[in-house]
Amino acid sequence: MGVMASFIYFLVAVLTVLAVANAQLPPDANSPQAFLTPHNAARSKVGVPALKWNANLAAYALNYANSQKSKCIPLTHSRGPYGENLFWGSGKPWTPNDAVTLWVNEGKDYKYSTNSCNTGKVCGHYTQVVWKKTTDVGCASVLCNDKSVYIICSYNPPGNYVGQRPY
Repeated sequence: MGVMASFIYFLVAVLTVLAVANAQLPPDANSPQAFLTPHNAARSKVGVPALKWNANLAAYALNYANSQKSKCIPLTHSRGPYGENLFWGSGKPWTPNDAVTLWVNEGKDYKYSTNSCNTGKVCGHYTQVVWKKTTDVGCASVLCNDKSVYIICSYNPPGNYVGQRPY
């Protein structure tokens, strides 16, 4: 390997370390509207009322997210009184829309006729997003100690009751 190639590999490595060291949350990371818009778009598609932002739920979510910053993986639910969706991502400044879109995309694996997920698939995040009896949401994004992004949404009343359809 030539001197120039070695220098380029070194430069790429340094820039990668700097990018991780300077990782930050996107500007809308804790914007209520950034969370509400994708939630309510999904809810509108199935004819359920829009969610309202709840500052108490957002505070609960932020408190729990902050408690997870030192060890964001594995994702661990708070076991609190609310419904809950969790997200973790690394390598870029993940946004509220990214997290909610991931949850909503599980809808392709939900079968309303049988109120079940396709075999081997997960769809509980989606069903919580569109749970008709849920009226309020509060969410938070934090930067983990390893510079990854942790996002949590808390829902009240909670959803995903066995044997009940989300809408």
